[in-house]
Amino acid sequence: MSVLPTGLYQPGQSVLHRLCPWVKVLCLLLLLVAVVTTSTIWGYVLLAVLCACLIVLSKLQLQDVFSSAWRLRWFFALIFLMNVCFFSPDDPWVEWWIFTPSYAGLLQAVHVVLRVFLLLVMSNLLTATTAPLAMTDAFHVLLSPLKLLRLPVGQIAMILSVAMQFIPTLFEEADAIQKAQTARGARFDSRKLTEKAAAVLPLAVPIFLAAFKRADELSLAMEARGYRAGSGMGGRSQHLAWRDGAAFVLCAALCAVQLFIL
Repeated sequence: MSVLPTGLYQPGQSVLHRLCPWVKVLCLLLLLVAVVTTSTIWGYVLLAVLCACLIVLSKLQLQDVFSSAWRLRWFFALIFLMNVCFFSPDDPWVEWWIFTPSYAGLLQAVHVVLRVFLLLVMSNLLTATTAPLAMTDAFHVLLSPLKLLRLPVGQIAMILSVAMQFIPTLFEEADAIQKAQTARGARFDSRKLTEKAAAVLPLAVPIFLAAFKRADELSLAMEARGYRAGSGMGGRSQHLAWRDGAAFVLCAALCAVQLFIL
């Protein structure tokens, strides 16, 4: 857990940093649709080129963008093997017990891993270039039509924003607890699954306790600063610029290309 926690905002003056927050969220949704519907090599190449351009425009370090993917490397390996071995029983390479690895399973595994990887990278770009308060305002603007249904839009936006910001906080807590457990003799680097499981399981309770403690501290801090559950939030005005329209049109065009051409 020595890499930077995922989702931390990195201040900057790049093109992505200066985009309107709610436009960035809309662009991310369009790109997610494009990723999920991609099924061709050229589609993945186009998305990979776009991600590379966004990383350059964001002026972020590669560690900030790819940290979550590195943390989930074993998860990627697991879903890859599961799709290869279980996705399709037709025309398997070999058959052994419940395992039927096949070419169709291999293709599905590649699709799943690439899609999850691209989704993680794009989500990291959003959270790393958007301040927490700006993200809250973006959710408030996008959810504002729900006011017609008399839903507490301000509270929903606050909940979503706080939940997103708790992710890197929990990583930091887990890192601190892991170091403390290592000092007490826990063997996280052991290759034996039994020893690794025995070392990981004691992390669960302290992490949950730390999460509840931080949630309680946050609620007290919000109340001390005048926030009340029924007061809601008024989203700050977010002025649109030409780059916001250009970003939205570009993402919409890419989504349309993925849906109807590639």
